[in-house]
Amino acid sequence: MTKQRKFSYLLNFIGVAVVFAILSALFAFNGFGDSTTYVEGVCTTACYTIVMVASLNLVVGFMGEFSLGHAGFVSVGAYTAAIVSNALAGKGLSDLALLIVAVLAGGIVAGLAGMLVGIPALRLRGDYLAIVTMAFAEIIRVVFCNLEITGGGRTMSGILKLSTFGRTFWIMVVCVTIMFLFVRSRFGRTVQAIREDYIAAEASGINVTFYKVMTFAISSFFAGVGGALYAHYMTAMIPTNFNFNYSAELLSEVIIGGTGSLTGSVIGAAFLSALPELMRQFSTYRMLGYSVVLVLVMLFRPGGIFGHWEFSLTRALKALPTLPQKLSRATAKKPKAAAATAKKKGE
Repeated sequence: MTKQRKFSYLLNFIGVAVVFAILSALFAFNGFGDSTTYVEGVCTTACYTIVMVASLNLVVGFMGEFSLGHAGFVSVGAYTAAIVSNALAGKGLSDLALLIVAVLAGGIVAGLAGMLVGIPALRLRGDYLAIVTMAFAEIIRVVFCNLEITGGGRTMSGILKLSTFGRTFWIMVVCVTIMFLFVRSRFGRTVQAIREDYIAAEASGINVTFYKVMTFAISSFFAGVGGALYAHYMTAMIPTNFNFNYSAELLSEVIIGGTGSLTGSVIGAAFLSALPELMRQFSTYRMLGYSVVLVLVMLFRPGGIFGHWEFSLTRALKALPTLPQKLSRATAKKPKAAAATAKKKGE
């Protein structure tokens, strides 16, 4: 790793730490008044949603496959983590240690489920893969509805509330960082090569099935992590929460943020998680406004808000000194263009 890249990573980490410090200070000193607890809850929801959406982007954006069953892997992680934390409660573990153990358990089981589904399913492509993943999510939902340990179709309550804003925020940062490093690694570049030309990659000797199953399992692991954080924040779950609509919601956040952009996943998930809550006072038109935003983004930014572009604080700081020069050049070009237009009209 070059010194320039190390400096870039350090600078971006400092930026993330500053954002966390500002939000924590606002929550600690009641910066939003009576709405402080409510805003903190919205931010916590956005954090675990970012993990879910970014993990789905690994499949949809970077691998180029269409999955409609992501809610199934989220539910596997959520229920596994809830069962593990309830079993280990009172065993001498601190709340943070208990959350980490539960999150890892949820992620590992969801990752194994993703591998089991991916081995046969990822030999398919396009609509066929979408149908198989959607069927898997429905099978998981029905199974959870008939298991006594998950509540047997009723609400599973009494889950420990371990997902505070601080813990959820930093787990989200770690997860997104690992996914970013995976995308930038040799394995990630191979997966993107498969996305660009499946036949050429296979002809080059790349084991396409292996890389697709590996990416699908990694995506499922982080979906399970997001589900674990969800379970320990909501403290109650019902299998119908993880239906097809939830998978479609996560997919829409990926597409709006930008397929192939983890920055887009972060912004898309944060924005669309907060939007319904911010519009809750307009309860009659809340879902209408939500839908209008989706349509407008698709009309004017069909590639998503960020497309394939990733935000970097280092790049942004480098662009600041040249910004006045660019603006002055643009301003100088306008009179010249206007004079040229007037000259043509005179002729």
